[in-house]
Amino acid sequence: MKDSGLVALNGDPLREYCGYRGGSGGFGGQMRAWTPPVQSADAALLPNIDMGNARADDLVRNNAIAHGGVQMHIDNVVGSLFRPSYKLNYKVLGMEEKAAREFMKEAEQAFIEYAESPYCYIDAERKRTFTMLVRAVAGGHCHHGEAMGISDWISRPGAMFKTAIQLISPKRVSNPQGVINSARLRQGIKRDRYGAAVGAYIKEDSYSDYGELDRFSGKWRYVNRETRWGRPKFIHVFEPLEPGQTRGANLLMSMMEQMQSLSSLQNHKLQNAIVNAMYAAVIESELDSEQAFQLISGEGGAEQMQKWMTYMGEYHSAANIRMGGTRIPHLIPGESLKLLHSANADNGFTHLESSILRFLAAGFGLSYEQIARDWSKVNYSSGRASVNESFRYTMGKRKVIASRFASLVFANWLEEALHRGYLVAPKSRYSFYERREAWTRCEWIGAGRLSIDGLKEVKEAILRIEGGLSTYEKEAALMGEDYIELFEQQQREVQERKARGLPPPSWVLAAGFTDENNEEANNNAKSAPNQ
Repeated sequence: MKDSGLVALNGDPLREYCGYRGGSGGFGGQMRAWTPPVQSADAALLPNIDMGNARADDLVRNNAIAHGGVQMHIDNVVGSLFRPSYKLNYKVLGMEEKAAREFMKEAEQAFIEYAESPYCYIDAERKRTFTMLVRAVAGGHCHHGEAMGISDWISRPGAMFKTAIQLISPKRVSNPQGVINSARLRQGIKRDRYGAAVGAYIKEDSYSDYGELDRFSGKWRYVNRETRWGRPKFIHVFEPLEPGQTRGANLLMSMMEQMQSLSSLQNHKLQNAIVNAMYAAVIESELDSEQAFQLISGEGGAEQMQKWMTYMGEYHSAANIRMGGTRIPHLIPGESLKLLHSANADNGFTHLESSILRFLAAGFGLSYEQIARDWSKVNYSSGRASVNESFRYTMGKRKVIASRFASLVFANWLEEALHRGYLVAPKSRYSFYERREAWTRCEWIGAGRLSIDGLKEVKEAILRIEGGLSTYEKEAALMGEDYIELFEQQQREVQERKARGLPPPSWVLAAGFTDENNEEANNNAKSAPNQ
């Protein structure tokens, strides 16, 4: 406790509590004017969510750093192919392992065939494959804070399955007719008494000529979160920051001010550079101020000034003196040529720009080198440390956002495939609806980790496997590959090389996987003297 300098009505001094300075006046009292309100996540976000998302959209469209950060977020979280690694919990379901693994392999291939079809049947708009849908979800979560979609049932010629996903822009989810938020309805999301979402209101009217939606009139469509038998209908994925949060906050919100300031700073610096690249030339004369004033404002001054300027112009035009193609004006006595330059002071721009880029990199969950595309001052150790740190962030977003969305889509597709008889599951103790989680458990393989030094990292992976600290499945997933596909392809290649009379790869010989190597080892053992 310390004396605040104030006194009570009885004359006793009022004392200020001095515990955590962050909650008090701070050192020297400089934090006394900083008094943010105590608000819930929804109270802080929902009144400004539309403007925040609109500004984020504008930055992604017109700001290279924002666009590049979102694109890198998509590439790192999802990659070029988002494939399933089906993990059917056959032990809980009481299935035989061999039959279950055959079923998992068949289900994976059937899903990839439908989901990655170039005809885009899985997309209600038929614009995206499954990987493109997940990339759109990852990008939307980055600059909208959330991703939304509807699982539809659409019959189309040529499509084997009817499950299709319609992505929904979060801008279209709002309260009907502009109704004020309440405990059961917040920003278009209908909630139950526990705070769980049970459905959403989606604005169906088309955009106006100005590209805006009227939030106070028109038509809204209500979509339940699930059907009566538990099939996901309205898909809404985001990462809540605190309990009770209804909508997601976009990633750019915390760095929007700095990003816009950096754009202004760079534009002004560019204009300054253009000015510095220009010069002005003037001719100084012995004509003093008094004589110039008489020529300009005296009696007949305008006529005399015009005559003088005409004479000077004729003189300079006639004096056509050149050297190496460059014209050199021949001045009359008393004149001199003077060049005027703009000052070119850096004013610490480079250091300020780097500081802002580091701030933005922290907001994106990336390293400075990744967001600035500058690896000139990085060695192997620091480069790998920064990449590993951002990869940890990437894996978190992949699990929470991309994989959750993908798993919900996969669950709906698997339900249809089993219901319509396209897949025949092994005999199970429980039905699909009794143990939905056991039937639909799935991991997802996306973009692999960036390799700084491929040789060192391959050696490290081999040592981890040999030491029992990792598996081929985990190490292949880090590279964005499926270990089963790798093994099958390796087996086919070894057999193909043998059929064509080609020697086995060196790693096959070293591991003793070939008959030739085993025969040679046996012969060496027979010819060796007894010890």
